[in-house]
Parts: sequence; structure tokens; C-alpha cells
Amino acid sequence: MKKDQVKDCEDVVLSMKLIVENLNEVVKVLDREAIKHMLQNILEGERVFVMGAGRSGLVAKAFAMRLMHLGFTVYVVGETTTPAVHPQDVVIAISGSGETRSIADLGRIVKDIGSTLITVTSKRESTLGRISDITMVLPSKTKNDHDAGGYLEKNMRGDYKNLPPLGTAFEITSMVFLDSVIAQLITLTGASEAELKSRHTNIE
Repeated sequence: MKKDQVKDCEDVVLSMKLIVENLNEVVKVLDREAIKHMLQNILEGERVFVMGAGRSGLVAKAFAMRLMHLGFTVYVVGETTTPAVHPQDVVIAISGSGETRSIADLGRIVKDIGSTLITVTSKRESTLGRISDITMVLPSKTKNDHDAGGYLEKNMRGDYKNLPPLGTAFEITSMVFLDSVIAQLITLTGASEAELKSRHTNIE
């Protein structure tokens, strides 16, 4: 790795501006009915399971942590202590493309079981988007978009050098969206800051 002296940080600033612009655009087109149905199902479900792959999986885990702080019974799919899913449970999948094979296959299993499947994605007409009971669309560029090859080529040539890596827009947008869902759930459940703190881990 070259260790040239850092002369500016314009790419950092430009990338942050692009991320903020993307968030502002997504807010304008949010499906509020889908959000309300999502909230209602989380409140009424017996347990909540979350799943995602890669960085989307990390977003799912962060969401699961906040749900736990609120007192929900929540599990991350794929962990060794995660129990069987039942029809009365809610499963939330996070996938920018909606086509990640492992998550799409698990989504089909969820539907076979009869559980409620909620997908947070950027592609309504994806595999997960089509089979879900609730599809929460957050329009963002993902690594599987049609122009991904062109994006990568331009990135390598330096034309897009100031843009965040592919998938970043969706991952950040989904993180902000799900943290905002938590904010609404705090209001709906009447949870206090003290209650959230009481459930925070004390052995880290």
C-alpha cells in the first residue's frame, strides 16, 4: 500500500453528501402504509427473527439489539441459539437486491412455515419482494444493479472515485430506517430510557 502524504479529504465529504442526498430522496417516497403494517406485525408477533447476509446481516443484528432493549423476544437467524420459527412469529429479512440466495431460500422456508415475512429491500420485484407479506422498499443502488459492471469499471478508472462502494447506500439507509422504526416503537410501547438501559448488556 502506498504511503503518500494525505493532501485532502474531499472524497470523504463528497461521499457523506451523496449519502445524505440519498436518504433525503428515500424519505420522500417511503410507503407509510407499509411502515404501519410492519410496526403492527412487530407488536403483534409472538417473537421476531431477523436475517441478512454480509453487511446487511450486521444491520439486522443492530436492529435485533434495539428490539431486545425494548423488551421484544428477538433472534438472529443463523446463530447457534436461535430456535425454530413458528407461524405466529415475524421474520424480517434485509437484502438490498432481494435476491441474495441464502436469504431468499430462507424466505421461502418462512412462507412454508406460515410465519409473517417482512423484507426491507431496494427492489420490490425481487424474489424476496414478491413473496413477502410486507415489502418495505428503500430505493438505493446495490451491487447487483444492471449497471454494476459499468459502475465498477468507472470506479477503477477513477470516474466515480468519490462514491461510496456498491451497496453502501442501501446498508446505511436501512440502518437509519430501522433505527427510526425503533424510535416509533419506543413511542408505541411507552418504553423509557431507563427500561432500555436496564436491558443493555452488563458483561461487555
